[in-house]
Amino acid sequence: LAYLPRKRTKKHRGKIRKFPRDDQSKEPHLTAFLGYKAGMTHIVREPERPGSKVHKKEIVEAVTIIETPPMVVVGVVGYVDTPTGMRTLTTVWAQNISQEFMRRLYKNWYRAKKKAFTKYAKSFTDGKGKEDLKRQIDKITKYASVVRVIAHTQVSKLNLRLKKAHIMEIQINGGDIASKVAFATDLLEKQISVDKVFEQSEMIDCIAATKGKGFEGVTTRWGTRRLPRKTHKGLRKVACIGAWHPANVRFSVPRAGQNGYHHRTELNKKVYRIGKGADPKNATTEFDLTQKTITPMGGFPHYGVVTQDFVMIKGCCPGVRKRPITLRKALFSSTKRAALEKISLKFIDTSSKFGHGRFQTEEEKAKHMGTVKKTAK
Repeated sequence: LAYLPRKRTKKHRGKIRKFPRDDQSKEPHLTAFLGYKAGMTHIVREPERPGSKVHKKEIVEAVTIIETPPMVVVGVVGYVDTPTGMRTLTTVWAQNISQEFMRRLYKNWYRAKKKAFTKYAKSFTDGKGKEDLKRQIDKITKYASVVRVIAHTQVSKLNLRLKKAHIMEIQINGGDIASKVAFATDLLEKQISVDKVFEQSEMIDCIAATKGKGFEGVTTRWGTRRLPRKTHKGLRKVACIGAWHPANVRFSVPRAGQNGYHHRTELNKKVYRIGKGADPKNATTEFDLTQKTITPMGGFPHYGVVTQDFVMIKGCCPGVRKRPITLRKALFSSTKRAALEKISLKFIDTSSKFGHGRFQTEEEKAKHMGTVKKTAK
């Protein structure tokens, strides 16, 4: 039956319901990040799998590109454990908060008075406010059992026609509470890049709302068997939806309804590359020395050009292009050989994803085509 009820999620941005278990022997570090799905391409590599038929042989694999502009930390939250779960102890906010964060707090930014955080920002200027701020931080250090930062994405750096930032809490794992708080307060108003959170060859989890399909019948929605050809009144149905008594339809009987746009988590996705947006060679490999960026010719369909940092993960992930994808450190550490393998890419495909792409770069195309009417001027 998978996950019930199959209805549209309330959360457009993937929500982290559980963070990885804290290990205090490690240094304080962030455990999640937020990116935007750009599209897919494919790579060529040689896997290191002794005993396998593909050991040290070239294989082609599909990969997903997730654009991850730096996030900005604007707050620190402390939580205390109670018999009924965690409770917020107190929150400390940054002095300067960007407009894209503020826009998320209002339904209509144009008509709003835009007064949020104005009094809070003034408290930083007088001595009493600074004392209160220090008292709040000391309170978190003394009583809190979990420390998280509030961070937002910088949608202004993307070409997504978005003005409201996506906001999320990111848990800090590693070290004792005092070092966690010191780590979090040091990050306030600073940008954090994705390479500070994840690294190449690491396993991560992807959380997002899946692609919506609308109202669909039982055969597509639940994969039920089609009825025989001569069936009266259609064959993509469930023949018997239940017994005479009890005189109701059980929840476990497949019915037609909403399919897609469900909140889903996909575990253990391998990170194949973390690229820098400013690097003009971010799609170049040791074997393919052509200077090229990760954006395919003509851009990613329905997305455009990737100009910021990006994460390349193996296979697919939930959601359509442009959708926010929550990336989390792996909840369950995988001990499979494939999970521990170090990734070395031989080739990244940057040919056009719109039609039969023949060329990897504009220079290669111009060299093959020669002088054409468009370039003759």
